[in-house]
Amino acid sequence: MAGQALTAGTGGRKRALFGLLDREGWTWASVKAVIWFVIIVMLLGYLPDRAYYFTVFPTIDLGVLVWSPINFCPPSNRTLPCPAPVGAALPWDPSPTELALPSGGRTDGNAVQLGTKLAYIGGSDGKTATDQTYLADLYSGTFGPWKAGPALPAPRSAAAAAVLNSSVYVAGGNGADGKPTDTVYVAAQDLTTGAVGAFAANDALKLPEARASAVMVAAGDGLILIGGTNGTAVQGTVWKATLDPSGKLQAWVPQAPMPAGQEVSEASGALVGDLVYVYGGRGAQGPVGTVLRGHITGGKVASWDIGGGGTNLPVARTRAAGFSANGALYLIGGADDAGPHQQFYWTVPDAKGDLTGWQHLDATDLPVGLTGGSAVVSGSQAFVIGGTTTDQPAVVGAARTNLAPQPPFFQLGLFGATIPALKVGGEIGQQLGYLSAAGVGTVNFVLLILIGWALAHKDRSRAMLERVVRRLRR
Repeated sequence: MAGQALTAGTGGRKRALFGLLDREGWTWASVKAVIWFVIIVMLLGYLPDRAYYFTVFPTIDLGVLVWSPINFCPPSNRTLPCPAPVGAALPWDPSPTELALPSGGRTDGNAVQLGTKLAYIGGSDGKTATDQTYLADLYSGTFGPWKAGPALPAPRSAAAAAVLNSSVYVAGGNGADGKPTDTVYVAAQDLTTGAVGAFAANDALKLPEARASAVMVAAGDGLILIGGTNGTAVQGTVWKATLDPSGKLQAWVPQAPMPAGQEVSEASGALVGDLVYVYGGRGAQGPVGTVLRGHITGGKVASWDIGGGGTNLPVARTRAAGFSANGALYLIGGADDAGPHQQFYWTVPDAKGDLTGWQHLDATDLPVGLTGGSAVVSGSQAFVIGGTTTDQPAVVGAARTNLAPQPPFFQLGLFGATIPALKVGGEIGQQLGYLSAAGVGTVNFVLLILIGWALAHKDRSRAMLERVVRRLRR
């Protein structure tokens, strides 16, 4: 039986995607489904999300911007590279004369933050220890004029100080005779009024031996006092006072000592997670650049290693101002055998607490060499108060930096870009952001409905389009 002949004018099945796929097949249908899924996610998810952040953020990212060869940063970053390295700070600004310490310069004192107040405790005028303390109100990005605070029971310089549970502890230090002491003075802050009470000796926390120029850090469960000098030699002792269930500090208990031959005084120290870092200072032979890392296990300092698992300081520095912020370690100024220096160094430990190297930028150095200053962090601001320079045995002022340089407001990379946004702050910005997201989402939803109707009625859509084109051509 003869087969049925093909009707004249018929051809093969139509092809799609440059002839690669059958237009009526499942493969082309799956490709179209994926394309429309991405379009729907973009219109109803990504674009409304970007509309919200465009309203409330200073910049927004478009695409995946891993690296950009084109970067523009705001003028507030001044002379920093663009973008600024992780952990970098803005150039230092000296404080105005209105913020000078009231009774002359101070060095080897302790600056701490107590709630909304800044305290500078003890120190010396470059010759003799003092019992004076000063308090200042903290504001956004700065602090107010200094006022007299509660005096210490006796003069102290080169003491160790830390804040724990709204109380400030001042441990050891040199007395009026210039010799190390074993006292611990405590003052509590009233959380309701913000007032700082009188300092008093805490006999239960008396040090096992006199210490000056030690490092003290506040842990979640107590205080740790590290190193220092007894007036005769540098010591490697590590003591910890632990909070009991009632919140009271118990007597000091010896911990794992610093490694033999690595004992230091006049060092900087900070606690990051369950690791305590002690860097720089003065060893038995003079200034050092060693980084010591203590491992806290079960609430005790169990062991120490050298180099922080990576790198020591690039230089030897003693009596530097050191602090920690946002997981980074900082060191400002300090001295070696040649005298005070002005360099500012920082490092950011990795997830294991290892140091991969210390960074330095000329733009963030202090205006002059400084040693014996005390650093304190409030929010994104860091202050270095007092100290000694080549020309001043005791500095009356302070220097300030911002630890949060602004990111680039415009970046252009191969697969994305960062562009400026509106940054409307406060509750108004939040509400406007929600309205923007809702508006964009609504418009895009209407567009999807219109596109769906047009695809379902191709002939009518084509005719309507042709009529619009003809009217436009008239």
